[in-house]
Amino acid sequence: FCSDWLPWSLLLFSLTCETSAFYVPGVAPINFHQNDPVEIKAVKLTSSRTQLPYEYYSLPFCQPSKITYKAENLGEVLRGDRIVNTPFQVLMNSEKKCEVLCSQSNKPVTLTVEQSRLVAERITEDYYVHLIADNLPVATRLELYSNRDSDDKKKEKDVQFEHGYRLGFTDVNKIYLHNHLSFILYYHREDMEEDQEHTYRVVRFEVIPQSIRLEDLKADEKSSCTLPEGTNSSPQEIDPTKENQLYFTYSVHWEESDIKWASRWDTYLTMSDVQIHWFSIINSVVVVFFLSGILSMIIIRTLRKDIANYNKEDDIEDTMEESGWKLVHGDVFRPPQYPMILSSLLGSGIQLFCMILIVIFVAMLGMLSPSSRGALMTTACFLFMFMGVFGGFSAGRLYRTLKGHRWKKGAFCTATLYPGVVFGICFVLNCFIWGKHSSGAVPFPTMVALLCMWFGISLPLVYLGYYFGFRKQPYDNPVRTNQIPRQIPEQRWYMNRFVGILMAGILPFGAMFIELFFIFSAIWENQFYYLFGFLFLVFIILVVSCSQISIVMVYFQLCAEDYRWWWRNFLVSGGSAFYVLVYAIFYFVNKLDIVEFIPSLLYFGYTALMVLSFWLLTGTIGFYAAYMFVRKIYAAVKID
Repeated sequence: FCSDWLPWSLLLFSLTCETSAFYVPGVAPINFHQNDPVEIKAVKLTSSRTQLPYEYYSLPFCQPSKITYKAENLGEVLRGDRIVNTPFQVLMNSEKKCEVLCSQSNKPVTLTVEQSRLVAERITEDYYVHLIADNLPVATRLELYSNRDSDDKKKEKDVQFEHGYRLGFTDVNKIYLHNHLSFILYYHREDMEEDQEHTYRVVRFEVIPQSIRLEDLKADEKSSCTLPEGTNSSPQEIDPTKENQLYFTYSVHWEESDIKWASRWDTYLTMSDVQIHWFSIINSVVVVFFLSGILSMIIIRTLRKDIANYNKEDDIEDTMEESGWKLVHGDVFRPPQYPMILSSLLGSGIQLFCMILIVIFVAMLGMLSPSSRGALMTTACFLFMFMGVFGGFSAGRLYRTLKGHRWKKGAFCTATLYPGVVFGICFVLNCFIWGKHSSGAVPFPTMVALLCMWFGISLPLVYLGYYFGFRKQPYDNPVRTNQIPRQIPEQRWYMNRFVGILMAGILPFGAMFIELFFIFSAIWENQFYYLFGFLFLVFIILVVSCSQISIVMVYFQLCAEDYRWWWRNFLVSGGSAFYVLVYAIFYFVNKLDIVEFIPSLLYFGYTALMVLSFWLLTGTIGFYAAYMFVRKIYAAVKID
């Protein structure tokens, strides 16, 4: 990854190139000798049109004599990966012109009407097949010509890679299957001593899928075949109304490469739009500085004037006649309605904040690269469970500050409210995925394991944190609360809660929406997301902008003599989540080609979870910034 994420690693931590070139901790390279077997495994079938992954053998591909599934981690299971062996026989640095799979005595494979219909359906749904060799995913090379002029074609050729290969294609209402795979594997020859045998490492895995009809392929008794010469062959059509006969064939070609093993993922992760990320960061920084300027000019100057006026002892009588935030000093720390629910949601927000911060930071250091499949999701799940102790502590202390007494009920509420909503939505969606027999459905044992983690790790830790937080001294509020609540004057239209959400959400969202596009592409279009250095910077910018906008909003609210700021500030600070929802709808309509009911349901179900989590995260950041600000300003004025 040295070349890809070194610039911002240097920017942040002045890491040396040697440090960052270190690959994924715990993953060692495999050395192959000449003619050693290189195992080709299948991961899954995916489509951005249906969002339903399927396991490889859900289609009638050729099977080995014994099917063995790799033991998977939690992240792989949740992603729908089902890694399984395949019958492809590939030997290191050994060419194969053309080999037939699963042909007994040179007879072609016959697909039943049912199987033909299924294959045709998957092809029309734009399914891609994902294979791996030595943990490297297969890629299809796309050569794009950015300049139409024939003379400049060679110069302007832009090579990009598509993950996996297309199962087939449609042309004039006919459906064709890619039944011949030309594997191109690249190896790097390792430097050895003179008397030692050379070792090789796999550094790239490409495929050229082809469709060749049965009549154009000549197979012999030894399972080898002859490919048609030139482009005079016809593709292999799949007719969904009848049985189809075909050969599944493959060829293997090896090429030497200068790419070192540590840099072998760069091919898959090269993105032509890194400049967009830098543009996004600069744009975000400008937004935050602009906001900081406004904040410091308006708030600090106004506050100094306010505090100076309020503290002139000879003008106390006049001051009491004035309007302003000092007038509500006797009510500003009055506990809100439903303090238990508020403290529980804020506890979950702290839990999310800690989890996201650690995951992005660790991923930025290269420890959660795409080569360790499923590691990101596994780490996120376990971290969320273990961060329960911090969530519980902050929720317990806030609940005590808000004059709460039933700490056990509060702890239970913190441990179950947000995770319960997430689990409930995921369970309902999972039932629909089960109905489609997709590998994306979480198996029952995994679901039981997740429940055990929730009630066996997260719940006790939340209780532990809540117990200590509740016993700790509550937050020290600088002014006493009056016995009788003050009457709130009628508020202007722009102090409406929904208007506040719209105003507060636009700046934090503007600071991060370009990065959001890449995250959505990674989730919904099976792309790799790996620019965690950019993401870390964007996360810092998001925290700063949420805090600043929250302070501005609470200041205006208190100046309008409305002291009911607790809930309002939590809701308004999470205003950018509303824009994330709007963006998700825009992305669905303009970028995705989803038409069926269940894929649409999955999209909006998971989007609802993302929006809820984002609202909790930004609402919590804004709430704590506003709370610190309110305590600071009331501590600065003299109250009789």
